[in-house]
Amino acid sequence: MPQVLVYPAIIITLMAVLYAVLPRNFLLLAVEIVLVLILFWMFLFFRDPRRVIPLDENVLLSPADGTVTDITETELEELGGKAMRIGIFLSVINVHINRTPCSVGIEKVFYRKGKFKNAMAEDSGRVNESNEVLMRRVNEPRDLLLVRQVSGAIARRIVCEAKPGNEYPQGATFGMIKFGSRTELYIPLKETGTQGCYDIVVKIGDKINAGLSPLVVYRS
Repeated sequence: MPQVLVYPAIIITLMAVLYAVLPRNFLLLAVEIVLVLILFWMFLFFRDPRRVIPLDENVLLSPADGTVTDITETELEELGGKAMRIGIFLSVINVHINRTPCSVGIEKVFYRKGKFKNAMAEDSGRVNESNEVLMRRVNEPRDLLLVRQVSGAIARRIVCEAKPGNEYPQGATFGMIKFGSRTELYIPLKETGTQGCYDIVVKIGDKINAGLSPLVVYRS
């Protein structure tokens, strides 16, 4: 909330100062128009649209708005070994609110310092500044899941309200990343193979919305 007020206030103040000190000419008009557009974009960026969550605990909903950039098998110590990673790139015009994929209890939150590479790169989640939220499904199967909030080349601020011991319903908001970034969802890969427990129902290039778009469906 502070940034929602502070950033626009800075732009409005700058517009007023420029109007007071610069001569009234085309250059001033052009600068003021650019600042108005930036002000509009800031209000657009911080939007948190009301969403009707399609509650279904057999489904993992997207934790972020954006584009699916990679679906990869990887190793993740926090999940005990092999895991599936679904990477989501958030552009500067996407909603940047992060939501829980299902009803979860928060186990651990860990912040990592790092670089600020382009968030579209697959390795950005490993080398960039990030915040990892380890959570456990409230319902069966009680798998551990991990949502990683990753800073990008522009984003330099990760917000996370989740704390160990908190419980959230499916689709609940728990944080955001400013101003263009990446979010990754990690799901444990069972020894029996992915097909034995869940299906990934998105593909690379899909446009998805946090709390609305299903990424994974557990088999009965």
